[in-house]
Amino acid sequence: MTSSSAPAPASPGAQSDGPLRRLTARGRQEAHRVSSPLELLFDLCFVVAIAQAGAQLVHAVAEGHAGEGILNYALVFFAIWWAWMNFTWFASAYDNDDALYRVVTLVQIAGVLVLAAGVSRAFQQHDYLVVWLGYVIMRLAMVAQWLRAARSAEGAERTAAVRYAGGVLLCQVGWLGLVLLPGPARVCAFLVMAVVELCVPLFAERDHQTSWHPHHIAERYGLFTIIVLGETIAAATVAVKSAVDEHDALGELLPIAAGGLLIVFSAWWIYFVVPIHVHLRSNAQAFLWGYGHYLIFASAAAIGAGLEVAVEQAVGKAHIPTPAASAAVTLPTALYLLTVWVLHSRHFKVGIAQQLVLPVTALVVVCCTFLGAWAVLAAGLVSAAAVAVGVTLTARGAFPRQGAEATETAR
Repeated sequence: MTSSSAPAPASPGAQSDGPLRRLTARGRQEAHRVSSPLELLFDLCFVVAIAQAGAQLVHAVAEGHAGEGILNYALVFFAIWWAWMNFTWFASAYDNDDALYRVVTLVQIAGVLVLAAGVSRAFQQHDYLVVWLGYVIMRLAMVAQWLRAARSAEGAERTAAVRYAGGVLLCQVGWLGLVLLPGPARVCAFLVMAVVELCVPLFAERDHQTSWHPHHIAERYGLFTIIVLGETIAAATVAVKSAVDEHDALGELLPIAAGGLLIVFSAWWIYFVVPIHVHLRSNAQAFLWGYGHYLIFASAAAIGAGLEVAVEQAVGKAHIPTPAASAAVTLPTALYLLTVWVLHSRHFKVGIAQQLVLPVTALVVVCCTFLGAWAVLAAGLVSAAAVAVGVTLTARGAFPRQGAEATETAR
């Protein structure tokens, strides 16, 4: 997950066209580097697991077990996100799109589907065996990819690939704690293993930095954000449809539906308003940006779960107070806004007014929690207002610069 100053090797297209090719590093300066169809399929299948986690979060919050539900959601989502992220950065550096690479990637997709099948047991029975098995399938396939890369590499690059393979393999043994340890010890085991997993790239790339492509990485993260937001819209739409069909409660649901759409549209606008790939130039920037997306992805998916909770509460299916149902939407929305500001927007804001837009918006969105049945609509209007204010401030800030450039040109 770090940058490289090594010379750019030939791209896979320059190699032989046989079914098997050497898995060598790609160059950071490749032109027109975009996501492949296999990567898009990979993302779609991972969203299946995210949808399962979101559905279980809805059930837990609606039943009044928000704390336990959020904890299980965070744990399962980490496994999904970490496996997705590791593949994404590996593919950015080594994707040669030959037959073996495709097959191993499809094995990883099968692993996430196994993980998705075990999500409900993890939430309801605290049985993580199926989740662990799915995670092991994904991660062992990743080990095979790194060993293959090591076979084609030399020197420090080969050492880094072997370190990755060994670190990932050892972590799978540690994750057995979620299956074997008693309930109270599992949280501690999760925290320890999460830190160990996060340290594997630091250890592996200590002497050699993989050659990921900034534009490709930015596009991959952006596409996954779109897919997660799409899942949020789909989940909320199904919830509203079911509620209307069963309860004929259109008046109660329209404010939630409208507010939810405004939140999702604003979330998309705010994320993509800046070309973040130009910021991914140093190791430290890439490390913080990539890891920080755990909160962006998790909160974006949680917004959809929160909208489902709000719908169920509005029609009397969720026996929780209105502020609790509203908080299921407003809190993840506020977290999303703050995280996008920290990772994206603040690097491109000019002046204190522009910098304060998203933090203040997040605070106001949290305050909307206490507006009763209008909380979600109010949060959506506040989010949309933040977009409008941001666009206005940016446009006003651009005029003086454009005028100055015109004056300089005239001279």
